[in-house]
This record gives sequence, C-alpha cells and structure tokens, in this order.
Amino acid sequence: MHLSMIGAGYVGLVSGACFAEFGHQVTCVDKDASRIEALKQGKMHLYEPGLGELVQKNFRDGRLVFTTDLGKAVETSLAVFIAVGTPPRGDGSADLSAVEAVGKEIAAHLNGYKVVVTKSTVPVGTGERLRQIISKHKPEGVSFDIASNPEFLREGSAVEDFFRPNRVVIGAESPQAIAILKDLYRPLYLIETPILLTNIATAEMIKYASNAFLATKISFINELANLCEPLGVDIHQVAKGMGLDGRIGSKFLHPGPGFGGSCLPKDSQALVKMAEAQQVELRVLSGVVAANQAQRERMMGKIRSLVGPLKGKTIAVLGLAFKPNTNDLRESPALWIVSQLAKEGAQVRVYDPEAMTDARAVLTGQSIVYAQDAYDAARGSDAVVLATEWNQFRNLELEKLKGVMRQPNFLDLRNVYDPDRLIALGFQYVGVGRAGTKTKP
Repeated sequence: MHLSMIGAGYVGLVSGACFAEFGHQVTCVDKDASRIEALKQGKMHLYEPGLGELVQKNFRDGRLVFTTDLGKAVETSLAVFIAVGTPPRGDGSADLSAVEAVGKEIAAHLNGYKVVVTKSTVPVGTGERLRQIISKHKPEGVSFDIASNPEFLREGSAVEDFFRPNRVVIGAESPQAIAILKDLYRPLYLIETPILLTNIATAEMIKYASNAFLATKISFINELANLCEPLGVDIHQVAKGMGLDGRIGSKFLHPGPGFGGSCLPKDSQALVKMAEAQQVELRVLSGVVAANQAQRERMMGKIRSLVGPLKGKTIAVLGLAFKPNTNDLRESPALWIVSQLAKEGAQVRVYDPEAMTDARAVLTGQSIVYAQDAYDAARGSDAVVLATEWNQFRNLELEKLKGVMRQPNFLDLRNVYDPDRLIALGFQYVGVGRAGTKTKP
C-alpha cells in the first residue's frame, strides 16, 4: 500500500520507517528541506536505537522516500498520516495550528479517495475539526475519511514498540477506512496483537488517558518517596511490594526527579485544559502536574543541603536527556536542574552520551562546561549529580571518580547505586526515598 507520513519528526520517522519494513511504500514529508536532505544521505537528526539502520535499509530498497513535496505525496497515497507537532500553548492547551495547516494542504491535493489519519496526539474533537477543514477546501466530488491512530512509542525502544505493540488503536466510523488501516497493520496479526476499534473521539481520548495515568504513577511514587525519607523507609522495597500486586504493576514506580519528555508533561497539561473547557475539574491530574514541578525543586533542595550555597561551587551533572537511549531534551528534569544550578552561581560541568550537541543549542547564554566523559565532568567538582540513568553511568569506577572530585558528594537522583557501597568508599550519598543523606560513621 502507498501511504504518506506528513512530518519526519520522532513519531513520523519511526512510524514511516516501520511501515516501510512491513512492505508498504512510504513517503515521508517534512517542510524542513535540510532535514529531508540529511535523511536522504543517511544522517539522523534524532537518536533512537535501531532507527538509523532501519531508515537506511528501507531507503536503499526504495520503500521509504523523503520529500518536501506534500502535494505529490498526498496524490500518490491511499492513506495520509498527520504526524506534526502539537506543542503546548502558554496556557498548557495543545497548539493545533500545524495540524490544521496540513489539513488544508491535504485538501488541496485530494485527487481521489483517501483516508486521512491523525498520528499526532490531538485533543478530543480534532478529527471532526479536520473533517470540516478538508471538506471546506477539497475539490468537488472527491471523497475522504478521517481516522485516528494514536502512537504509543516509548523513546529509547520505539522500533521494538512498533513491531511488538501492546495494542493498536484505530478510531474510525467508515468501514472502508477501518479496512485500510487494518490492512496496514496486517503483519501484527501474526503475533496476535490486540486491535481496538473505536470511534475517533474515543481513540483521541485513549492516548491522553494513557499518558496521564503513567504520569500519575510517577508523581505518586515520587511523593511517597518524599514521605519515606523522614520515616526511614526504603521506597524501593515499598515499590516492589506494590508492584507485585497485579492490579498495580511494577512499571513506572521508580522514584526520581520527575517525568519529562515530549509526551507526559504536555499531554497531562493539555488534558487538564480540555477538562476546564468542559467545566470539569481533574483534581488528581492537576495535582500530578503540580507534584512533578515540585519534585524538580525538591532535587535542587537536596543539592543545596549537601553542598551548601551553590555560588562558586562546581557541580557535575551526568545525563541531560529526559531518559536514557534518546537525545530528547524536551521537559528534561536534568536540563532544568542544570539551568537552575547555573542561575544560582554554580559552575556546571555536564556529560551525556547523546544529547551534548542539542544541549549546546538549548543552554545558550549560560556558562556550562561540556565534558568528554563522566570523569572529566566530575573533575574538581564539589558534587556529582546522576540525573539520567544511562547504562554507562551504572558501573562507574567509583575510586577513579572520587579521585578527581574536590569533595566526594554523590547525589543519585535515579537510585542507581547501593548507598552502603558508596559510603564505604568515603562518599556522602543522597538518593530519592532513601532516608536522606547517608555518610560513613
């Protein structure tokens, strides 16, 4: 089947490459000409394990094409996916200007029946809004259908998530649109992937509800960790005991500096605003959003408590991306902490395996030292802050690390290390939900 993916960002590129691997003919469209040219040359603008190889393979085999010509892509496709950004507005609601602009362009190039599918995360009602836009701007006598096919890709394991998903959600009313989308995902029938068929509005809500619930689990365990500290309770044992209950599950019960990324913060806020527009108060989710910001500030309090006033201190931060195996800095707690440290007068030395180039573009106007590795970052530091749990940070040579530091203070914001081990080596250790500062007697 011929399909087009409008938007060659994270969702569009992963989805396009994976559909091509399924054997479909995919045209990936983006208005950024430099991005398109780079992709044609095999150069990736984002880091995602396995994606580069998949893109190059399907481009070489002719199943994956990159272009800036949206019109031609639409004209040659039966299914047109919209995968453009829906960033938050100042009030937290989703900005749909890119989605609506693409809808008008698609309408102008309809030359026969198409199913137009929203892959972007969009508020409930966007499908109907798109239907109105396309109906208004399309040529006479041309038919189309609207569908919703939300993505549930985890950054760092997106390729695997596409090929082995927990479920595929298809929101559509037209039997023809449903048949086309089911055919696109036919390879997944072999592994008995659940295919959930709903109307469009329900599919749109499923995406928001899923992300909001994951955000709720994270904020819940973080707030519980904050209570565990003064009570002398180990949050990891608590989380394990909770997670063994099949009704709760163990995933997303890992305390830390709060959630970040392109989805959970944005979608939680957008769902709250969606509810406000309907005069419905989402008290739990509003609390989740507030707790997440407070958690970042609490991490700063831990740093100040351990090293004292930050002005003039040197702080090493290991990890900048919001999670391992990505270079995504959007809403990253680590990046927020770096910015806050710099604002308070600390000299900040940072290292991340994949996000250094992106960080330089974001942290403009701030005095940040970009180190060569974790030990270079720790050189002359008054504290090391482990902010993102990359695998290479899980087995640091601790004696070597201590040897290059000015003061052996270790703030483990991801609870990667055994406190007793670091204490035995002479570190002062602070984790999250681990009864506060730990030092050698």
